[in-house]
Amino acid sequence: MKEKTSMKNRGDQLASRSVISQKWTLLLCIGSFCAGLLFTNRMWTVSDSKLITRPTAIESEGLKLVSEGCDLRKLQMKNVKRDSKQIFGEVSKTHQAIQTLDKTISSLEMELAAARSIQESIVNGSPISEEDTRSAPERRKYLMVVGVNTAFSSRKRRDSVRATWMPQGEKRRKLEEEKGIIMRFVIGHSATVGGILDRAIEAEDRKHGDFLRLDHVEGYLELSAKTKTYFATAVTMWDAEFYIKVDDDVHVNIATLGHTLVRHRKKKRVYIGCMKSGPVLAQKGVRYHEPEYWKFGESGNKYFRHATGQLYAISKDLATYISLNQHVLHKYANEDVSLGSWFIGLDVEHIDDRRLCCGTPPDCEWKAQAGNICVASFDWTCSGICRSVDRIKEVHRRCGEGENAVWSATF
Repeated sequence: MKEKTSMKNRGDQLASRSVISQKWTLLLCIGSFCAGLLFTNRMWTVSDSKLITRPTAIESEGLKLVSEGCDLRKLQMKNVKRDSKQIFGEVSKTHQAIQTLDKTISSLEMELAAARSIQESIVNGSPISEEDTRSAPERRKYLMVVGVNTAFSSRKRRDSVRATWMPQGEKRRKLEEEKGIIMRFVIGHSATVGGILDRAIEAEDRKHGDFLRLDHVEGYLELSAKTKTYFATAVTMWDAEFYIKVDDDVHVNIATLGHTLVRHRKKKRVYIGCMKSGPVLAQKGVRYHEPEYWKFGESGNKYFRHATGQLYAISKDLATYISLNQHVLHKYANEDVSLGSWFIGLDVEHIDDRRLCCGTPPDCEWKAQAGNICVASFDWTCSGICRSVDRIKEVHRRCGEGENAVWSATF
């Protein structure tokens, strides 16, 4: 009996310990769970804080715009416009730089062509006098070269020019040294080189020393070729700002010509004269007939604008261009048309100055009295001064600028 009671008490004690153990286990589990939960939340918070970074300026601007009711698409368009402006600005700067470089290269090519022409002239020989050959390599700077176009049969015309507006002897040399103005009669050679015509010109040159001899066969139908050869030769001999061609039956005021040209000396490529646009004459047998009339369009068309042939001037760059490209420049029947055609596709400024084509008295006389002295005077009906040998002295007396004008001029 006592043994049964003892077994019962032992079972109650074991049951009581089992209940207590279960309670502690439950409490321990709950405590562990809470501790784990607390630890996990703390780690999660730390991880999130590490992952959060400061927004960029663009993102901040986007958030601001969104908060103000704007659209991200508008922001993107704004950025695109801003980038486009920057790109166009860079493209514009690049384009300007390329244009500047292109102009620089063009100028260097012109100078190189002139230097090459000088070298070829020295190596191969040039149709100039010994005195000019010695001075050519020095390349002194001149204001202008005035080439007076003449022919074998025009001795009296040349003498009339020498007696009026072209200084002679020591005065002509002084004009070159002090004023930088070169003046020469321009002529080639006859079909029979060394014949009587050539010998007559050589004798005249020994007396006056005022010729520029060209490697060119003289002939009325060869005026375009002569003009091309003149500019190509002159630019290799003299380094001038301007090159002028004038006929030997035209009266010229040299000082007024110089003052007219210096107003354009800062311009790179200028073509100065009395600009016109005459009809293209297709009919054979008439004066100024154009065999290549079909190139100018339908019958009755006019030429492009070009300077009249009595007197015109071109800048150094254009003379160098002719020298460089003389073998491929096309020649039309009329030399003034030919010259204009050589510049038609170039960036050339055409200067239309009507003082380069005044009439003979009383026209040039009235203008001189009004203080507007003419550069050149001639008669349109004769394409020069009619009977110039007899009349040029009268024109010089009534329309001339005065003998001292060129010596007192400052260019």
